[in-house]
Amino acid sequence: MQTLTLSHFLILGAILFAISIVGLFLNRKNLLVLLMTIELMLLAVNMNFVAFSHYLNDLSGQIFVFFILTVAAAESAIGLAILIVLFRNLKSIHVDDLDELKG
Repeated sequence: MQTLTLSHFLILGAILFAISIVGLFLNRKNLLVLLMTIELMLLAVNMNFVAFSHYLNDLSGQIFVFFILTVAAAESAIGLAILIVLFRNLKSIHVDDLDELKG
């Protein structure tokens, strides 16, 4: 039976981070997908923090993850609220339509 090592978790975190970077560059039109790729990027970083924390037998990485998750939840809530307001006013969530908001 093979056990999971630190490199397995780091590779998975790198793959998730790469998927989020590709999602950022391929889809620059839908604001909702951009928010989801940013969240995926934060979760990939959190996985690396937890993996290193477990490997080093230190809880500081896991405590730091709770702070990151708190900030990510607040960012998601505020981002979705802004997205709803934009959709109500502009009837679109495409990034190209946001040029009308320039003052």
